[in-house]
Amino acid sequence: MLNKIVIMGRLTRDPELRRTQSGTAVTSFSIACDRDFKSQSGEKETDFIDVVAWRGTAEFVSKYFSKGRMAVVEGRLQIRDWTDRDGGKRRSAEVVADNVYFGDSKRDSGGEYGGSSYGAPSAGGAAYGAPAERAPASGFGGGSDFAEIGEEDGELPF
Repeated sequence: MLNKIVIMGRLTRDPELRRTQSGTAVTSFSIACDRDFKSQSGEKETDFIDVVAWRGTAEFVSKYFSKGRMAVVEGRLQIRDWTDRDGGKRRSAEVVADNVYFGDSKRDSGGEYGGSSYGAPSAGGAAYGAPAERAPASGFGGGSDFAEIGEEDGELPF
């Protein structure tokens, strides 16, 4: 079975970082995603999608994202059944984030994460999707899997 979702939109509020009783980090936030089409009245409609992130992803989001920032969220859709205060049965859908990427560049010209866009790592491995172990700390080429090709090698290897 496949349950994969990718959404891009702006955070509608600052992420709330909390911890479970066992100390696991969890954050929740909401993303506003414009629809690709206009309604019959000619207006663009927007969906507000709830997102939950755990552990390293939660800490990453709460540290570097705030209301209004563009985010790309990759994860899975989860449906939860719950009971409200009046005893009524309720159902809600939310995205459980596996990775969260920057969807825009940082508005302030300074900062470590200034040049990142759409989750592409900048020189410092800046816009990786948390958890941190998914991206090398030194950016692209951090491992020894790639060999440098010099000009003296002549032809390209492909």
